[in-house]
Amino acid sequence: MTARQSLFVGGSWVEPEGGHYEVIDPATERPVGWAPEASRDQVRAACAAAREAFGPWSRTAPEERAAVLARAAGLIATRLKEHAELAAAETGATLRTARALQVGVAAARFRRYARVEPAEWAVPPQINEAGPMGRAGVMGALAVRQPVGVVTCITSYNNPWANPAGKVAPALAMGNTVVVKPAPQDPLSVYRMAEALEAAGVPPGVVNVVSGTRTEVGEAAVASPDVDMVSFTGSTAVGRSIAEVCGRGMKRQLMELGGKGAALVFDDADLASAVAGIGTTYSFYSGQICTAPTRVLAQRGIHDRLVEQLVSYATRLKVGDPREPDTVVGPVISAAHRDRVESYVELGRKEGAVVVAGGQRPDLPAGFYVAPTLLADCGSGMRVAREEIFGPVVVVIPFDDEEEGIALADDTDYGLIDYVWSGDVARAFRVARRLRAGGVGINTVGRNMEAPFGGFKQSGVGRDVGSYALHAYSEVQSIVWPG
Repeated sequence: MTARQSLFVGGSWVEPEGGHYEVIDPATERPVGWAPEASRDQVRAACAAAREAFGPWSRTAPEERAAVLARAAGLIATRLKEHAELAAAETGATLRTARALQVGVAAARFRRYARVEPAEWAVPPQINEAGPMGRAGVMGALAVRQPVGVVTCITSYNNPWANPAGKVAPALAMGNTVVVKPAPQDPLSVYRMAEALEAAGVPPGVVNVVSGTRTEVGEAAVASPDVDMVSFTGSTAVGRSIAEVCGRGMKRQLMELGGKGAALVFDDADLASAVAGIGTTYSFYSGQICTAPTRVLAQRGIHDRLVEQLVSYATRLKVGDPREPDTVVGPVISAAHRDRVESYVELGRKEGAVVVAGGQRPDLPAGFYVAPTLLADCGSGMRVAREEIFGPVVVVIPFDDEEEGIALADDTDYGLIDYVWSGDVARAFRVARRLRAGGVGINTVGRNMEAPFGGFKQSGVGRDVGSYALHAYSEVQSIVWPG
């Protein structure tokens, strides 16, 4: 168990005025460490420190900022094993997931934004006729990316390394300063990230981390007049509340919110590939991921075979201690969340769905486990098919033809990532272009980490990842002159 963690404010490690609270290992239900509970005043102090540091940091040469990010990436990588063990203990992720997809991805994201990219580009000259605005002439123009200012980064519990790194690294690369408010369930990993940035030479106030279980911590980090932008990953409901505050202050927003991804599986699909992709809902963070293909839309010709193979896949997965090398499905984040997921399974039964896999709590001595669950005979109007469950639960809905499949896929409030499995590549691309989702995977659940990421509808606002993140954390300034 780690020592009592301090806050990181203005380049100093500060004792929290709200005391400490226990961080619980969801696999063992035992304490992992003590996280700090910031007061509202301490959050405001963090925002003020970021504001003070913004001017000097924004004027620092991009190459110098990049060098800090590169050093941080190296420091994170050198302690990969230690960081992964803590991340696994905080989140319940398997060790290989914590190593590769949490800490490993975080280091990769810092390396990615250590690459300096042009921040200005020429705009085609314009020939102006003589008139009220002056004499005839040729007007040149330059578009310049400028930092937004102070960015509050509110991160999700499912990945306390990759998610904050995906916000902090591009924000710092663009010359912004940040206040990071990690999820209360697993904040200790984010403080390890702050340690790496401090050791890498980030100036005082450029990075600040404040945590807490009370809503006032996040509220203060959003409402502070020193904050120019909020980058949030989490539920749509919380995103709406943040957007209201941002609207009043005209703060910029980047919102990655909920998802209810549809996987359209056509009659000519490679079923083994589809089953493996859909099965990641069970194996990847125990379904606690907004990009999961949780709604399976199965064309009737393969519906029964697909259900049979998904049942077989789900029942083969080992559920248990994420530290064991053969474990595939670890726990969900908390007892409260386990109860919520189980309540949805029971709701599905009442709505008429048939539980063909899972549906019962695993017989384990401790931990917040949910068995991989498959609900068949579902309809698009059922709550289990419409609301984000955020657990290892997949629903199956049949469809007849392409038009019906597209209509069912879009019959949702969300629009983050959908998937299409078909042997007909032309059809797969045709269908993908018609789906109202920020991303579409064709015969894969894999991601291109330079492709823009974000959602349609209630799945979010804005795009990040790759160069798109540099745009997200910047304002574009036009400079015009006579030729």
